[in-house]
Amino acid sequence: MIYLAWIILLALLTYLFSRYLDRQNNPNSHLRVQQEGSGARVVVLTRNRAGHYVASGRVNGESVEFLLDTGATDVAIPLGLAKRLHLRKGAESRSITANGEVTAWMTRLDSIDLGGIVMRNVRATILPGMGGDEVLLGMSFLKHLELIQKGDTLTIRAPSRQAG
Repeated sequence: MIYLAWIILLALLTYLFSRYLDRQNNPNSHLRVQQEGSGARVVVLTRNRAGHYVASGRVNGESVEFLLDTGATDVAIPLGLAKRLHLRKGAESRSITANGEVTAWMTRLDSIDLGGIVMRNVRATILPGMGGDEVLLGMSFLKHLELIQKGDTLTIRAPSRQAG
């Protein structure tokens, strides 16, 4: 019985610590969405411990985790995730990443949803060397929005024509 109690205690602590680490990496898993009188949608993100803005959202209706990257020209999707999302590889291209120049494929996303800010027909790049499942939310999405950073928060505002 003592061994069983220790196993249960360790499993519970592992679960709680895992949830704590998830919140540290993505403090924006439940976005605070506001609707302005003008019809504009506003999303406020909190920076994570590493200093990045990470948020949960959707690509083509499927749940994903975004890392906002104003240095990325397009939305960038890892090849493994692109396969799970059934994205078509378009024209082959060359992309310059932090790891150097790589072969990539252009694609179009039916929709991207960040806390109720939805855009359709968004240009994206499928990157084979990109690990994990995090989608880099680049300028092909962000250029249509107003971004205001103050302290540890980033306020994203979409004009009413871009909202929902």
